[in-house]
Amino acid sequence: MSTPLQTATIADRMDRLPSSSYFTKLVARVSTGGFFEFYELFLAGSIGAALVNQKVISIGGLAYFIGAAFIGMFFGTMVLGKVSDVIGRRNGYVYSLLSYSFFTVCMAFAPNAVWIDIFRMLAGVGVGAQLVIIDTYISEMTPACKRGYYIAFSQFITYWAVPVVAFLAYLLVPTHFLMAGWRWVVLIGALGSIVVWWIRWGLPESPRWYENAGQHGKADELMTRLEQTIERQSGQLPPVQHGKNAVERKGKFAEIWVPPYRSRTIMLLIFNLFQTVGFYGFAAWVPTLLVSEGVTLLHSLLYTFIMALANPFGPIIGMLTSDRFQRKTMIAIVAISIAVSGTIFSFMRIPFFIILFGIIITLLNNWFSTLFHSYQAELYPTRIRATGVGFTYSWSRLSSAFTGFLIVWLLSSLGVVGVFAFIAFAMLVVAVVIGGFGPRTSLLSLEEISSE
Repeated sequence: MSTPLQTATIADRMDRLPSSSYFTKLVARVSTGGFFEFYELFLAGSIGAALVNQKVISIGGLAYFIGAAFIGMFFGTMVLGKVSDVIGRRNGYVYSLLSYSFFTVCMAFAPNAVWIDIFRMLAGVGVGAQLVIIDTYISEMTPACKRGYYIAFSQFITYWAVPVVAFLAYLLVPTHFLMAGWRWVVLIGALGSIVVWWIRWGLPESPRWYENAGQHGKADELMTRLEQTIERQSGQLPPVQHGKNAVERKGKFAEIWVPPYRSRTIMLLIFNLFQTVGFYGFAAWVPTLLVSEGVTLLHSLLYTFIMALANPFGPIIGMLTSDRFQRKTMIAIVAISIAVSGTIFSFMRIPFFIILFGIIITLLNNWFSTLFHSYQAELYPTRIRATGVGFTYSWSRLSSAFTGFLIVWLLSSLGVVGVFAFIAFAMLVVAVVIGGFGPRTSLLSLEEISSE
């Protein structure tokens, strides 16, 4: 006779588990990879103004420098996200991070602007899938009742990269020891190749992925070890509740274009094309925007570092709110708040108010990020989760690549106010798309969401 655990799916068994230090440690470990992606993403904002100031690249060339990374991330997110549905979350995570580290070292020693852009694009391919795989992994490895909390906690760790890269830029960019200071900032980012081997030893494969791949023995063995660990930490586990959760078949890319996933795919495509304008339009360009308003390079780097210190606190707000309120509603509200705050920021000229509203936008942006990273990872079933999220999220990378050129044009034609008017419009589109057309997800199991 079969026992309840033998007849239960991995999802049934996972969703009954209580919050535990095991999950906290697991999320902290895997989020280290996200740290290096954000280091790369915010690298442009920290050293871009210095590259222009030192005449390594022109102001127009800065758009190519920023765009090169996002073009690489576009292909990395789309291709490697899908690969992790085939080879596993753990393998996709490790290989993409190693690729990023190798090409980042190459970029640090690149001889001119052309090779800097080429190596940055190739590094972007490697790092592009990191957040997709991380979001997918965490959503599959944590119970439904705390899924938003753990995604937010992951973002809390990831966002420490922003003040770190800003501080290193402020400290090292003005120096020249053996080579230009900005090259040291780039080289430090390549340390991911060292820590990745520490990460991988304690990182189990997703039992949901094993189950979906037909490796039921491995799925049960891994899930049993996880349950035993949680039971030692938290006491006797509650009984399994058999719900809508069912073992899934293998998925195909075409599935994201059939109901009910087609409408979600279209919604996420529009969302990702516009959300990145508000998020990276500020983060990647703020030092250059400040310099264009007459702030010195050193002061712009200092202001950026002070604003960057607020980055980890946005995810803390996400940890407190993500599972408490409906995520789609919170995304819409925070997007509107970013539009309003950015518009006010564009009129600020006094340093205190520049920093104050810069901090407010930073907090809102990162709160927004924790919400939507959790949300988009919930909308597809396990068999196509990384494929669907990777494909739709990759369009945010493509949008970011071309947004830089538009910002250069707006900055020269309409000034900083014109740039932030563009950002405000993009965030209002985001609010309408998610608030009006997104499904409800909070406190539902992944399988319940995917079956609607």
